[in-house]
Amino acid sequence: MSDAMLLGLDIGTGSAKVLLLGEDGGVLGQGSAPYAVRSPYPGWAESDPSDWLAACGEAVRQAVHGHGRNVVALGLSGQMHGVVLTGADSTPARPAILWADARSGPQLELYRALDPHLGRGLANPYVTGMAGPSLLWVRDHEPEAYESARWALQPKDWVRLVLTGEVATEPSDASATLLYDLEADAWAWQVVEALGLRSDLLPVIVPSGKTAGTLTETAGSHLGLRQGLPVAAGAADTAAAALGSGLLVPGVAQLTVGTGGQIIAVRDRPVLDSTRRTHLYRAATPAHWYSMAAVQNVGLALEWVRALLGVTWDEVYKEAFSVPAGAEGLTFLPYLTGERTPHMDPNTRGSWSGMGLHHSRAHLLRAALEGVAFALREALEALEATGLQVPELRLAGGGSGLQLWRSMLADILRRPLFALPESAASARGAALLAGMACGLYSSEADTLPLAPSSALVAAPGEQAPKYDAAYARYRELYARLQGWQAMVNPCRLPPAEPASHPSS
Repeated sequence: MSDAMLLGLDIGTGSAKVLLLGEDGGVLGQGSAPYAVRSPYPGWAESDPSDWLAACGEAVRQAVHGHGRNVVALGLSGQMHGVVLTGADSTPARPAILWADARSGPQLELYRALDPHLGRGLANPYVTGMAGPSLLWVRDHEPEAYESARWALQPKDWVRLVLTGEVATEPSDASATLLYDLEADAWAWQVVEALGLRSDLLPVIVPSGKTAGTLTETAGSHLGLRQGLPVAAGAADTAAAALGSGLLVPGVAQLTVGTGGQIIAVRDRPVLDSTRRTHLYRAATPAHWYSMAAVQNVGLALEWVRALLGVTWDEVYKEAFSVPAGAEGLTFLPYLTGERTPHMDPNTRGSWSGMGLHHSRAHLLRAALEGVAFALREALEALEATGLQVPELRLAGGGSGLQLWRSMLADILRRPLFALPESAASARGAALLAGMACGLYSSEADTLPLAPSSALVAAPGEQAPKYDAAYARYRELYARLQGWQAMVNPCRLPPAEPASHPSS
């Protein structure tokens, strides 16, 4: 057996995660380190990129624990959609704007004014938090930062710039910026021009599994690795997770439960959603795309509820599952930060509704868990409406481990769930891309036998029909509250509009 080791580094929203893999795909080490997401004003979500770099150093040293000389390549994955404006020397011009940021609502009007033919190529809904609208906001509100910047990079691409001194991105992250033409498979230069953005801010695009630089002496010292180590271009976290879990061919869908939730399915051709309720992005592999239903308020909403009610996670589950399915008429809408699939509305907000004297804290907790699961069910239904068949779901992510929660998800989603044995699928995918970049694997096909096996952990049971009435109540509540929210919030931004083109 070879002593060659591969390192995968994932720049998540709230922490850096690292996996050290052997050539056979076995996990030899892992590490993680947290950092802050800041919201200096309502609707803002920012991070200091230097925090990412510090966390990377800590997490890599945890994972490598003395095996640095055996690491033959490094790969990166990272949170999607954000934008890091940086100078030529990699110094950020301002804090990074993240995917959860909603400040760019007014800038979406520039997207809605685009020629329909140009908009078609973008193949995605116009929503806040994407790099394109965020970049427009900086141009309009912080012109000095905009004009002084040399590059507009995705989070993992900024980290790679610091590690290697080289500037690049790759298709999976580029396709999630609202500045990329999915049909032409390249930057949407005509859109960039029509929006009045600087084209020179966008980096060259290289394949995910190719080398995009080598580790500098300074970076090697920071990470405890060898200078000159090849660094793969890497992939967006969702695309990397699909590769890491062996999701390489059409016919399988995966649900990731974390701060947000994503349901993805691989495609062998780009199929545009005419309703623009779902997303379409490039995969980490050269001949594939994936459709995605994205839910913002999953772990994010549940953590808010837990903290608000002053309970531990053990108490959340103990109390919530002491209450019958349907929470005895109590309904929770989890839309604390607006929502993407299927509503594409940054203004919608959360609520508990239907409270009576018979309801307790346990009912509030039960309704919160159910509300998040109902949001995932709506997203799954939107994904299936694009023509996908989803008979079962793989389950991934750090927020999917408790068996009672898994059983509730299976009952509400009406699908059997097959769990993966580890939560760091994005870091695994990044490590596999590193293996391709250094020639350890000739293609993604070589990585398929290395994918961890999934096991059936939950299937719809006798409780499943009991959720139908609660789900119908959930959907009706959302529909009825929209008019009220428009009345109390006259400055609401318009939600994303459906596209005018048919599915292809």
